[in-house]
Amino acid sequence: MRPIFMGFCLAAAATAVSVSSCSKKQHENPFLKPYETIYEIPPFEDILIEDYIPAFDAGIAEAKNSIDSIVNNPEAPTFANTILPLDYLSPTLERVMGVLMSLTEAHSSPELIEVSENLLPRYTAFNDELMMNQGLFNRVKEIYDRRDSLGLAHDEIRAVEETYRQFARNGALLPADKQEQLKAVNSRLTDLYLKFNKNLLAANNAFEIVVDNEADLAGIPASTVANAAEEAKARGKEGKWVFTLHAPSRLPVLQYADNRDLREKMWKGYTNNAQSGENNNCPVIAEIVKTRAEKASIMGYPDFASYMTEQVMAKTPQAAEDLLMSIWTPAKAKVEKEVAEMQALSDKLGNDFKIAPWDYYYFAEKVRQDKYALDENEIRPYFAVDSVTKGIFTMAKKLYGITFEPIADAPRYHPDVKVYDVKDPEGKHLAVFITDYFTRASKRQGAWMEELKTSWVNTDGSVERPIVYNVGNFSKPTADAPSLLTIDEVQTMFHEFGHGLHGMLSRARLKSQSGTKVDRDFVEFPSQFHEHWAFQPELLKEYAHHYQTGELIPDSLVQKINAAAKHNMGFMTAELSGAALLDLNWGHLNPEGDFDVMAFENSVAEKLGMPEQLTFRYRSPYFKHIFGDEGYASGYYTYLWAEVLDADAFDLFREKGIFDPESAAKLQTVIESGSAEDPMVLYETFRGHLPTSDALLRQRGLTD
Repeated sequence: MRPIFMGFCLAAAATAVSVSSCSKKQHENPFLKPYETIYEIPPFEDILIEDYIPAFDAGIAEAKNSIDSIVNNPEAPTFANTILPLDYLSPTLERVMGVLMSLTEAHSSPELIEVSENLLPRYTAFNDELMMNQGLFNRVKEIYDRRDSLGLAHDEIRAVEETYRQFARNGALLPADKQEQLKAVNSRLTDLYLKFNKNLLAANNAFEIVVDNEADLAGIPASTVANAAEEAKARGKEGKWVFTLHAPSRLPVLQYADNRDLREKMWKGYTNNAQSGENNNCPVIAEIVKTRAEKASIMGYPDFASYMTEQVMAKTPQAAEDLLMSIWTPAKAKVEKEVAEMQALSDKLGNDFKIAPWDYYYFAEKVRQDKYALDENEIRPYFAVDSVTKGIFTMAKKLYGITFEPIADAPRYHPDVKVYDVKDPEGKHLAVFITDYFTRASKRQGAWMEELKTSWVNTDGSVERPIVYNVGNFSKPTADAPSLLTIDEVQTMFHEFGHGLHGMLSRARLKSQSGTKVDRDFVEFPSQFHEHWAFQPELLKEYAHHYQTGELIPDSLVQKINAAAKHNMGFMTAELSGAALLDLNWGHLNPEGDFDVMAFENSVAEKLGMPEQLTFRYRSPYFKHIFGDEGYASGYYTYLWAEVLDADAFDLFREKGIFDPESAAKLQTVIESGSAEDPMVLYETFRGHLPTSDALLRQRGLTD
């Protein structure tokens, strides 16, 4: 549930932040007053672990006083005295929860995990109390019932409707006994999400493959081998090589290791992650599924998937499933062709085995080299992290006229972090952009965007601008080379930057409608849309330079990259759509008593006819998107839903030019609007028609 008054999501986490040592002078809790830093960036170096709980307590008290002021206002309910104040209940609570929720994902410590386990259940309880406050809801309902006769602006009417919907979806219309049941369920889910994330982080960090024979490293890129040697040294195993489940370690082993046993160990380690032992997430998932089913029942829905999809563009699970099956079927057929190509090449090389799941990445790469003469090891030197950073910034300047200037002395929570002052075309401050790109044990897997502060326009006309950040898990630089990105990692960087632009460019007037606070199945549109620019020749000429020689990436390599763009799309699409269908199946489940989590997952795979050479993109015990919180629960399909939009939209730039000013201006209007307008209205205005899946299927090479 998104707190109605705050600019960030309640994403349960199990990570933390390092803090400075106590100063000799009297310490002041940084959360208890507005930050006195440049652009109000949190003063990370001044935050102590003991600051969180007192600030949280103060913030809760502040918020409750604000709620009482709204409820006890003797004036008739209006937008100005009821709806608008809900966005500003407690700046203190926003500050402390913004830092806690952000840094528990990016830089963990046992101490902050303990703080999270203390505060998140209390935060959930407070939000339940807020959403079930009958006096507050009565005022909201009165405005909602009269919204068309109050002379409200369009964005205000949408805010009233969204506020009413949030109250209704969180129990305001329930009788008292049902509200108490819902509070208990929400509290239990918060505890379970914390446990899931804690188990997953521990399981990720516990797994390792130790290699002590250099011959076993044949085929693996030198940069990955160097990082494995450094990891071994850090773990007290100098002279050996340690590989982990983090993507920069895992994927090169699966894609390049000539040693088939090593590939098998890595694949089985990953796909069996968090399934057994003290970090087993299966019992946690079983409880989450049961508790979600109970929540849906309390709210009057047949299942959790119905409860979740009602609030977004899809509206029903069936609509989402229909889209997914229209993609799953051709993707599965493409997998058969891909496997046949791999098997033929493997046989030609003299192997006597059948392609297994741990062979897929390896032979997909071999086929790519064979068909397109494309060797990713030849490409990566042109895509150092700093070079790709130049690429995303150049794209933003050419499309939207914005620029990025480093802030050398800005607060930061880790030495890897970089901070930028984002300027609009007139040179005025637009946003703060923070990057944190390199993998470490204290950071959860994956890549993401979030906001430490959102944007809005105050009633006096003054403007607050956002603080946006991107987090990744790319290979660390070594003594001999910078962090060199794979093709997929370059696309990931553009993807998360697209989310970042959604936050940075926001011009929505109301705080509750700014940036990425849009329907879940629309939020991926700007991120996926900006991936299209990553390998456009016109942009590559601006940023893809060899890290050693400075040489521009040759046209021959650019042609190979784009010629191979649809390579292995059957596998990638089946992985993704399969995981989305698994998610919806979990949302339909209403189990009674004990049940076997992995047996259920396997039954979904069997029902879908999952090819034996692959599995779901995320297996349930490490499917953080759907079991680490409710953000993407019964909503993982939205990546493909949004791709229907972005594939259709990019056809306009193919036609007009990838930096066409008129098209970019129309696109910017969509991005700036947040949820001040219905997303499909925004899209149809931008594109001139409603989208279909035809462009997506063409883009992924799944149709002629």
